[in-house]
Amino acid sequence: MSDVILSARNLVKQYPEVRAVDHLSFDVYQGECFGLLGPNGAGKSTTIEILEDVISADSGEVLFNGQLRDQKFAQQIGIQFQNTALQDFLTVTDTLKLFRALYDNPVPLAQLIDSCALQDLLKRDNRKLSGGQRQRLLLALALINDPQLIFLDEPTTGLDPQARRNFWQLIKQLKAQGKTILLTTHYMDEAQVLCDRIAIVDQGKVIALGSPAQLLTQYLPGMMVKLPRGVITDPNVFDFEMTENEHEIEIITERVDDVVTQLLRHQVAIDGLTITAPTLEDLFLKLTGHALRE
Repeated sequence: MSDVILSARNLVKQYPEVRAVDHLSFDVYQGECFGLLGPNGAGKSTTIEILEDVISADSGEVLFNGQLRDQKFAQQIGIQFQNTALQDFLTVTDTLKLFRALYDNPVPLAQLIDSCALQDLLKRDNRKLSGGQRQRLLLALALINDPQLIFLDEPTTGLDPQARRNFWQLIKQLKAQGKTILLTTHYMDEAQVLCDRIAIVDQGKVIALGSPAQLLTQYLPGMMVKLPRGVITDPNVFDFEMTENEHEIEIITERVDDVVTQLLRHQVAIDGLTITAPTLEDLFLKLTGHALRE
């Protein structure tokens, strides 16, 4: 495994009415895209702010390259916040030049423009950027200091599908350059495509940690059989387990043929039956009981 670039060790953050982060620990490895996922109110945003050194933990520590963070930390990381205000009346070029002046050794302007596909936007006023164009500019601002570690906090929220996928390509290019990325997202397909490992956080704690494939194998082995709600009137006659939500019945099984045989034997209508591989969304619901975005 690659070297550890960032370590969260036993972090705690207590507010008057809630413990937002509760003895939370994990490592992020050099060169990986690490996803931090959690339902609203799980402590994810507070954790990110502690890791970015925006706020302080009440206890615990954060190590960067094996050492406690110092005043140089801000020069060694890049952050794309959920909401960043851009100066009105400046062009994209003006904005890049303004932010480059804040760092000791900024990346060459031409490199930033090329990396984030900004060539056609250089003379455009910040106010006239589309959602996807704005996110590309914000990513360029996060890369200005050639950071070792990049924090991307829900970078594709609100983008249309094409803009999201274009942004994914930029992230993949950063990974190919050896950059380390810590990503938060509300999109499970995004986490599955981009992340080498994910940590699922709930009630301030890490409740699952590993690659998407590892976690699916660990918690949801087999296939998922789904039926419309109400078609099974007596679940006790079957020797497999099922769960029922407001829309459907779900059965996780490694013996699909046996499940279908039993359903037919007990004259269950299978017109609406579907068989799929479990997804990260299914995993998230199983572990937290919540949809990722609520």
